[in-house]
Amino acid sequence: MQFHQNGFRTGDPAIAEPLVKNTASASEVDVLIVGTGPAGLTLAAQLCAFPGISVRIVEQRAGPITLGQADGIACRTMEMFNAFGFADRVLREAYFVNETTFWKPDDQGRKTIVRHGRIQDTEDGLSEFPHVILNQARVHDFYLDVMRYAPHRLEPDYARRVLDLDVDPSATSGHPVTVRLERLDPGHEGEVETVKARYVVGCDGARSAVRKAIGRELKGDSANQAWGVMDVLAVSDFPDIRLKAAIHSANEGNILIIPREGGYLVRLYIELDKLKADERVSNRAITADQLVAAARRILHPYTLDVKEIAWWSVYEIGQRLTDRFDDVAEAEVGRRLPRVFIAGDACHTHSPKAGQGMNVSMQDTFNLGWKLAAVLEGQSGPALLDTYSFERQAIAKELIDFDREFAKMFSAPPKGTEGAGADAVDPAEFQRYFVKQGRFTAGTATRYRSSIIQGEPTHQHLAQGFEIGMRFHSAPVIRLADARPVHLGHVGLADGRFRLYAFADRQDPSASGSAIHALCEFLETSDRSPIRRFTPAGADIDSVIDLRAIFQQDHRALKLDSLPALLKPAKGRYGLTDYEKMFCPDLKFGPDIFDLRGIDRERGCLVVVRPDQYVAHVLPLDAYEALGGYFDRFMVERG
Repeated sequence: MQFHQNGFRTGDPAIAEPLVKNTASASEVDVLIVGTGPAGLTLAAQLCAFPGISVRIVEQRAGPITLGQADGIACRTMEMFNAFGFADRVLREAYFVNETTFWKPDDQGRKTIVRHGRIQDTEDGLSEFPHVILNQARVHDFYLDVMRYAPHRLEPDYARRVLDLDVDPSATSGHPVTVRLERLDPGHEGEVETVKARYVVGCDGARSAVRKAIGRELKGDSANQAWGVMDVLAVSDFPDIRLKAAIHSANEGNILIIPREGGYLVRLYIELDKLKADERVSNRAITADQLVAAARRILHPYTLDVKEIAWWSVYEIGQRLTDRFDDVAEAEVGRRLPRVFIAGDACHTHSPKAGQGMNVSMQDTFNLGWKLAAVLEGQSGPALLDTYSFERQAIAKELIDFDREFAKMFSAPPKGTEGAGADAVDPAEFQRYFVKQGRFTAGTATRYRSSIIQGEPTHQHLAQGFEIGMRFHSAPVIRLADARPVHLGHVGLADGRFRLYAFADRQDPSASGSAIHALCEFLETSDRSPIRRFTPAGADIDSVIDLRAIFQQDHRALKLDSLPALLKPAKGRYGLTDYEKMFCPDLKFGPDIFDLRGIDRERGCLVVVRPDQYVAHVLPLDAYEALGGYFDRFMVERG
């Protein structure tokens, strides 16, 4: 963590200087966010890092949530939390999902259940972060702290309901979106506020008023299957009560057990009776006692004595998706600037058992946030905003397809069960499917399609472990200046900057003719340098494109003073030297980053990483024209 850049400060360095005081009741803003769920808060936390961007976030509820709802946090999401600065807070409280067990009916009498499988939950080396469980409300708390202490102080406006939304389609500037909000808070009931915005983002759930206002519709199907979910404090002799466990009984249905944080709390997903074609789960008036009774039947012969129910709900399985995630008709893409976006449950809904909803929703707005900031700050042209729907709708479609199959297999009766039909599933087959989809559920399988912000894989062979379109897979390194072991990916903060990682060849990087010296000379002095062309006058040299170098030599073999000046940039009002731009291999625990990520040691390479931590391009160290050409696609020259 770096601080004191612009002068000595006491106190908590995570609390930024309040460069802008948010005006909660602002009637004219750059971005209006509707909804304080995971998607809305991720976007708000990202945008409030930019003092020049005015943001307002509103919520229909009277205040923040305190319990229930989502709890699964994927490895990829933890990587994102680290960029926001609160991964350590999550790890301190969370339950770690280390292993998963699988239970099926006893082969003999089929009246009891037996364990038939036990596996590692995520494969080794998939991420430096684990899969964890933590109440969604705590995730919200951490995001609210980020917003509260950011350069642009931001607090949500609760008790605001969207009445209507109107977009002026002819406007090319100004604040073309008008939203009317009804206040619901005591003393102000019925009052109407009008907000004008450059952009509006609807993160307001499956019944999204924003989605309806732009004419988008959730389309899909229902499996006509009812499920209950409850968080309980219970006494049980079930041996895997503190492990994630998928349980298929012969005739009583199925349960998914998810241990919760704190050592005692447990979440149960409980299969209920199938719904009729025209029936809704709300018609059944299901009670918490009925859920407990169903859980006991499924767990037989093990006992379950529920002492307290912290939260419970019932739902029906369904998978639904909108065709686009913005307000631009397909025929108008490229001709009209999107002004309204939707994210999270507002544009995709599915079952909760695979733990994907909260994770994918946050990735939606992590994708959108930096793009909005780049356009609003004049760093990029508006065509960048078209890539949000293009990228995230395709990922949501993959999620829907996965969830449909996962839910179908989990709800199906085990093969060999009396009366089981053609949809019966071998429990071993379900376990194999779980393992096969491990990277998907960990959030690390996302691959974005080719676009203006993604290069072609012509030089992918130079860094086989940094696949273009996939997230930047971190690895251990040693920071050269202070010999500190760190993870390279952790330099990528949620600050809207591109990262340019220069992996050196075998040459001595301090030699004047080395490839690293030549690269730094080009980036620092050439009129064609993207760093010079796209960095605003007077800004720090790394404020848009942050160059980092990774050498092959041992950190004790290199002399800091003989390495390129661009890797020791002067920053801030005093021109202080940033010593955290150079890294060397960490060999204490096995192969180094060059071997782990398949980097060509003879040639080295450049890896361009987007602000949302996805690999945008891989190029040779001397591909200066191609590097500049990549940024020319979407950036606006400002140097």
